[in-house]
Amino acid sequence: MVTAPDAIHAVLATVPDPEIPNLSIVDLGMVHRVTVAENGAPLIELLPTYSGCPATEAIAAATRRALAQAGYPDAVVRFVLSPAWSSDRITAEGRAKLEAAGIAPPSCGGAGSDDKRATAAPLTYHPTIPCPHCGSRNTEPLSEFSSTACKALLRCRACGEPFEYFKPI
Repeated sequence: MVTAPDAIHAVLATVPDPEIPNLSIVDLGMVHRVTVAENGAPLIELLPTYSGCPATEAIAAATRRALAQAGYPDAVVRFVLSPAWSSDRITAEGRAKLEAAGIAPPSCGGAGSDDKRATAAPLTYHPTIPCPHCGSRNTEPLSEFSSTACKALLRCRACGEPFEYFKPI
């Protein structure tokens, strides 16, 4: 049986991130809570992925638009800061989509993580990041920032390709 929150969640899975459009806000783990008021209006609580991210208003507008098109014209979308979003919230599918787009997903070296690709602790900037193109660990940082503040620019010494790295938070 499909419940209203399940149906709404399916709609949210179609809302792309404006900076990485092959990922949805669900892939990024931005959806914190979906509730439905007695009048049927959904309340969507989203977590911003980056403090001060300029894309939050575009994400909220795209979310409201998708919900309205799916029959929820009175949806309320708001960003909440607690709990804080972390890159550990990115789904396995989201990580695969990042790699498919040539962006190395953030390392997850925290407690309980089974991601052994990076050897450094979270919040450490220069872990060994495998190249999303060839898988080599022979990579080097080029810039702490890339097309957005939440990504860094690296280069693979093995295949020579530059690539972005979604920083762990």
